[in-house]
Amino acid sequence: MAYTKIEQYDEETTQSLAKSYKDVLKLIGEDPTREGLLLTPIRVARSLQFLTQGYEMNGEAILNSAKFKEEYQQMVLVKDIELYSLCEHHMLPFYGKAHVAYIPNGYITGLSKIARVVEAFARRLQVQERLTVQIRDCIQNTLNPLGVAVVIEASHMCMQIRGVQKPNSVTTTSAFTGAFLKDMRTREEFMHLIGVSLH
Repeated sequence: MAYTKIEQYDEETTQSLAKSYKDVLKLIGEDPTREGLLLTPIRVARSLQFLTQGYEMNGEAILNSAKFKEEYQQMVLVKDIELYSLCEHHMLPFYGKAHVAYIPNGYITGLSKIARVVEAFARRLQVQERLTVQIRDCIQNTLNPLGVAVVIEASHMCMQIRGVQKPNSVTTTSAFTGAFLKDMRTREEFMHLIGVSLH
């Protein structure tokens, strides 16, 4: 049986990007007509569309798709959410984990929706600082919780394989609202929980 890979991409965008990538190959001294590179422009064009699919996602719509009334008012934490993004300065990957918590104020959302919100904003050209704030603000604006906390730990290939070339460096960013800003004990509980393994 033949293998068929099913993918969906905008064909016009794919062809335009592929043409540009073919020019890039020539500019760096490669021969885009050689066997190994014949399909590379198309592959890279599709890859870039996949890596930036977050532009087609709406974080608020994601949360609202599974928004439920609930009187629970303790911390909800989803930690170790893997994320992959592209640095907007060099278009090289950065990758790591997001830890996201909120304290409900009448509404909760499906747990997987928190991870999907991270994905929606990560799959764009980004800087880690803005990504952290966008995740926080999306949850705050949509669920109106008593507080939101977001911490991201990531490694940036623009620091690892070019420039300063420090392969073991990790960047940590944080953003808080409400109770996580005003109540030190709440913030300390969050920081403790993301630092320990409970499973």
